[in-house]
Amino acid sequence: MAQRPKKLKAKRAKKAKFDPKSFLAEAGKVRARTTYEKNETVFSQGDPADAIFYIQKGKIKLTVVSRDGKEAVVALLGAGDFFGEGCLAGQPLRMASATTMSDCSVMRLEKAGVVRMLHDQPAFSELLLHHLLSRNIRIEEDLVDQLFNSSEKRLARVLLLLANFGKEGKPEPVIPKISQETLAEIIGTTRSRVSFFMNRFRKLGFIEYNGGLEVHSSLLNIILHD
Repeated sequence: MAQRPKKLKAKRAKKAKFDPKSFLAEAGKVRARTTYEKNETVFSQGDPADAIFYIQKGKIKLTVVSRDGKEAVVALLGAGDFFGEGCLAGQPLRMASATTMSDCSVMRLEKAGVVRMLHDQPAFSELLLHHLLSRNIRIEEDLVDQLFNSSEKRLARVLLLLANFGKEGKPEPVIPKISQETLAEIIGTTRSRVSFFMNRFRKLGFIEYNGGLEVHSSLLNIILHD
């Protein structure tokens, strides 16, 4: 009888800790992995909101269309990001459309299953909370950017974010091809202005076109320069 507690401790020690990222990398009952090609729609504005999504690979943009047909890009997301989480707060319909900007691998997580995991798996709750707080910080930064920075600085910031500069993990200098129209929608300016700034960045050596758009860390000089 005296050895029983030791055996229980040994079993607990052998039991693997819950790894949320490994969990999200495997398909199962409440989660299903789907691959998308570039420019495919994951969900559309107005669709029922009954699941959240986790990006395993690739980049996705969230766009909103007004009643008069004006479109705006409200977020650019990459590997390790969640989206569609509004359903967890009672959002019945999608407020935005999610479209792939490159080939993507996306995990779909049913709302009911996610709610159970949030109660049963503290590590998963921590991962999702970290994402939500990071997203909130990004939204605040975007607002400050729109209010106080020039369109040139806003463009530089978007390109650096697309290349993962300033984010966890290694930067990805070569980013998926993105149209100047999309960049204009993101920063709130015209395509002609984006074209002007992109040519200027290239001449200054901040970006290169070499089978893709390559962004250099020196582009930070545009943001830091007053």
